[in-house]
Amino acid sequence: MSLQEDLHEDAARSEEENNFHEHDYDFKEGDKVNLVIETETGLGYTVLINEEFDGLLFRSEVFQELEENMEVTGYIKQIREDGKIDVSLRPQGFRNVIDSDVDKVLSKLKDSREGFLLLTDKSSPDSIRFHLKMSKKAFKKAVGNLYKQKLITIEEDRIVLVS
Repeated sequence: MSLQEDLHEDAARSEEENNFHEHDYDFKEGDKVNLVIETETGLGYTVLINEEFDGLLFRSEVFQELEENMEVTGYIKQIREDGKIDVSLRPQGFRNVIDSDVDKVLSKLKDSREGFLLLTDKSSPDSIRFHLKMSKKAFKKAVGNLYKQKLITIEEDRIVLVS
């Protein structure tokens, strides 16, 4: 075998191995997985997925306090072409996310003694994040959904549970 053939064979084997590893996961995008928070980075947190694979949880996906070695439930957001895995703490897919956010707003309203929350679409993103652990965009979608279902009324300074 010539040196050129040998190099070509090594390159082909290496490419095969890389492709094998990229798809050697026992999960797919959208699947629920166990995460262990490892290290905080500039982008977010490195995580261990199902005690086996490395992944990245972007800071924009985090709406709760996280600590190293903390175990949380997560979801596969994306498996990139380079084999790297992005994860989220929220279920993936429009319907799952909306239902989860609607439930969160509804239970917060039901748990409040007065039956209302002093939050509206004019509230600051920080206030919404603090009270509901979600983005303002997610809050607005959930409130819109609840309003369409006639479960809440929207007043100038609050949302009110319809009794």
